[in-house]
Amino acid sequence: MTKFKIKSGDTVKVIAGDHKGSEGKVQKVLLDKNKAIVEGVNVVKKHTKPSAQNPQGGIVEKEAPIHISNLSLLTAKGETTRVGFKIEGDKKVRFSKKSNEVI
Repeated sequence: MTKFKIKSGDTVKVIAGDHKGSEGKVQKVLLDKNKAIVEGVNVVKKHTKPSAQNPQGGIVEKEAPIHISNLSLLTAKGETTRVGFKIEGDKKVRFSKKSNEVI
């Protein structure tokens, strides 16, 4: 199983691709596909058939997954950073390599 440095709930910035420069919060990380769903980024229109939940059907906008390699974590100040791991006491914590602060 692969381990990612980005978790759901993190604020990230897209650093490559069509949505480069946009920021959002990670809603879900798809471990098997190496992708993440980011709020407000890579929004696609999905045509849905009428169903019990949506009797009208129609076009629904939803976020599509974006590859983890195209995302960079943001620090509290809003700058992109790489992520490192270190052991503080008896806990393993993530820290920003740019500002050395614990995330």
